Amino acid sequence: MPRHASELAHRLALNAEAVCRHYLSNGRREGRYWLVGDVANNPGRSLFVRLTGPTSGKGAAGKWTDSATLQHGDLLDLIALNRGLDRLRDTLDEARSFLRMPLPDPSPDSGRGRSVPHGSPESARRLYAISQPIADTIAEAHLRNRGITVLLKTDPLRFHPRCYYRPGIGGPTETWPALIAAVTDLGGRITGAHRTWLNPDGFDPVHLGKAPIDTPRRAMGELLGNAVRFGLADDVLTAGEGIETILSPRSIMPTMPSAAALSANHLAALLLPTTLRRLYIARDNDPAGHAAADSLAQRANEAGIEAITLSPTLGDFNEDLRRLGAEHLRARLRTQLIPQDVARFIDGPTA
Repeated sequence: MPRHASELAHRLALNAEAVCRHYLSNGRREGRYWLVGDVANNPGRSLFVRLTGPTSGKGAAGKWTDSATLQHGDLLDLIALNRGLDRLRDTLDEARSFLRMPLPDPSPDSGRGRSVPHGSPESARRLYAISQPIADTIAEAHLRNRGITVLLKTDPLRFHPRCYYRPGIGGPTETWPALIAAVTDLGGRITGAHRTWLNPDGFDPVHLGKAPIDTPRRAMGELLGNAVRFGLADDVLTAGEGIETILSPRSIMPTMPSAAALSANHLAALLLPTTLRRLYIARDNDPAGHAAADSLAQRANEAGIEAITLSPTLGDFNEDLRRLGAEHLRARLRTQLIPQDVARFIDGPTA
């Protein structure tokens, strides 16, 4: 980028909110981002502009991404697309004209959220808010490559094309595409988010589609007792550790309400609806999985809830689905569910 263009881009970034209010007036500020539908200023939430951050590099103020089209750039790029300008000279003239205008005062709440702690529930809610539906993304492809074929629009799963990943203390921040899942309490309030960073090059037998990084899965927010919930539980619920683990039996039983607690310790501490009468525990086949299932079953029984443990043939239910197939998993679940739930969730007209 020519030096004069870089200087203009820098000045625009220093006034990122004013730029957004002028060119993207149908959007709104949420925390550190401006959200709008697209560069043409249509209403929506697909395009997000970072309003605060360093002056250059990753996470810089003024950087934007449209999660629907994967377009991205700086505020000069945004102005060019917004105004339909295809010559750099015209874009620079438009930027100079804007910067000579009186800049509007920031909104009264423009400073809110800047100091939201990293990893807090509010931070998790904002991440989920700026993520997009998973349909036709590599997040959907990731799940289908793991044998998970039943994905509903109501599922708490989204996709972020450039989700920040911090490898460790002092390490440089990276960006990877990620599957984002909302963690909710019994009332449906988002208390956290789970991130699975994905390999943009696709599925592989070693990492199973996850990004080749040290910790490709992390959760944030208030997790204890809460879960990633699929469907609204009333009298029957299936609970397990991981998202793929719980989505595997749900591919056979799509109307079965299910909850992924995200770890063995959190599974043992999962809060149960007061209306629940029967709890299926889809345990992982390892010592931690056995201990968590036993602890949760004991708590359920003490609350007057019938607890039934579902055991995979291999290490977990997703491994069963991937390696042994859907028909094997269907047959195994038939032998472990009580007959009335087989009729209701496996053989039922909407199953």
